Amino acid sequence: MQTRRVTDVIRLDHIWFRHQFAALEAARDDVEALTSLWTALSARLEVHAAAEETLFYPRLLHDDADAADDTKDAIKDHNEIRDGIRAADRHPVGDSVWWDGVIATERANSDHMDEEERGPLIEFENSASSDEQAELATAFASFEVEHAGARDISTANKNPDAYVVDNA
Repeated sequence: MQTRRVTDVIRLDHIWFRHQFAALEAARDDVEALTSLWTALSARLEVHAAAEETLFYPRLLHDDADAADDTKDAIKDHNEIRDGIRAADRHPVGDSVWWDGVIATERANSDHMDEEERGPLIEFENSASSDEQAELATAFASFEVEHAGARDISTANKNPDAYVVDNA
């Protein structure tokens, strides 16, 4: 089955994130597994945020006049996710302070996904044509493959207000 909507691509990522956070919890006492899981998860979180900021939210701002508040909130959430990743990465994998960063990341990401699934994704489905959805789905998936590993994307926090002004 081919995904035809960018909102489906984003939701599939959300499912993967939820599973990966559960896998981290299940591997709590296995530092090697935690390291592998966290490396993949944190990189994909960064790439997903960059894809949303590069492709999805600018298009949402263009297509939905009421999207500015949702977009600012999403950028704020992405910043909190990045902050959690950085907090975890400052400590040895498996240490209690590492877990604090992971938990902060999971909390910020869960809140973000829940808000996005209840608002912006539905709004985009209602405002974007099926051709636009398909075009953006392809671009989003390609972006994620192209930047897998997050080595070539900026992981710096963004100013939500400036982001909206620059992308509206």
